[in-house]
Amino acid sequence: MSWITSEEALAILKVQPQTLYANVSRGRIRTRPNPDDTRRSLYSGDDVQALARRNAGRRSVAAVATHTISFGEPVLSSGISTIADGRLWYRGEDAVALAGHASLETVAALLWQAERVAFEAPPTAHGTPAPATPLEAALLALSRRASHDFPTGGRSPAMLCREAAGLVSTLATAILGGTGTGVLPLHERAAQAWKAPAAEDLIRRVLVLLADHELNASTFAARTAVSTGAPLAAGLLAGLATLAGPLHGGAALGMQSLADTARRIGARRAVHDWLSRGHRLPAFGHPLYPEGDARARALLARFELPAVFAELREAVAGLSDEEPNVDFALAALADHCGLPASAPFALFATARSVGWIAHMLEQTRRGGLIRPRAQYDGPALRTAAIG
Repeated sequence: MSWITSEEALAILKVQPQTLYANVSRGRIRTRPNPDDTRRSLYSGDDVQALARRNAGRRSVAAVATHTISFGEPVLSSGISTIADGRLWYRGEDAVALAGHASLETVAALLWQAERVAFEAPPTAHGTPAPATPLEAALLALSRRASHDFPTGGRSPAMLCREAAGLVSTLATAILGGTGTGVLPLHERAAQAWKAPAAEDLIRRVLVLLADHELNASTFAARTAVSTGAPLAAGLLAGLATLAGPLHGGAALGMQSLADTARRIGARRAVHDWLSRGHRLPAFGHPLYPEGDARARALLARFELPAVFAELREAVAGLSDEEPNVDFALAALADHCGLPASAPFALFATARSVGWIAHMLEQTRRGGLIRPRAQYDGPALRTAAIG
């Protein structure tokens, strides 16, 4: 791999520095520290050339397919959610507007096309070792269900919805913690588990805004799993495992790490050091929201930004035109409300499980196995001699 300077990259791309930094933060261009000057970075020449070719419009059929996989053109039809005009829509309803009054339960009913959805807390299991983390607890709970639940094929929508409600509650109980019983809205259960009653309304808004987000990586994994006829629990397990990656549901943890560093050495130095090590800047920008993440704006308008997050936002603004995204808002909200470090991911997983279920139900109803093809770029094929 070749490495080039920022001046060379700018000359190839024919863009302003802010656009170069934006492509770095979006993961389109890899960087590494310049060994001759650690205050500066080098940029992947391969990534820069690839981006320049794409911007120039020289796109083969294979290149179009490759671009489609990463925030490109739609690859399958869905009536659940979409991002249009810079806003997120759930079955034609503005998600930000819904966050003003709805609960995750009412959004589940909307997305699942069910009359009513309630999440009843499952009975507490006794005699098993306590998981080390909330994520481990959720993965274990879902794997137990996935190993013995019935496949999805040939079952009625009403029966699948009842099973889905129990699965979401199982996941939520495992990952949010607490020992609540009975039927209680999930935002109330989370606030009780974390002993943060003042955060209840903010938690409700988070859960609504994160319930679904088109065909993201974890949703695609869940939908692909259930397209094989696998149980809903297996689809949730696939979605949760995919969500755990640092480029998806784990992005807020990166933001928390950056904030911790900023508290020690200052925001500008923290951002500079983060970028100089070749790390992608977490929680800023989103390819589907070029004018800024509407979900983040809706949340950030509801509470006072903690000082360190305000300083980080200002520091990044001096380097890039990227706006904070929902992962930034999640990390800042958890800090503001005194929630545990695991709260951003726990809220993300709990909310998104509703969307995963919606997509799995839709896939089951429409049928068909999701099976993309690969563009082979391995060794030349060797034809055996015949004779």
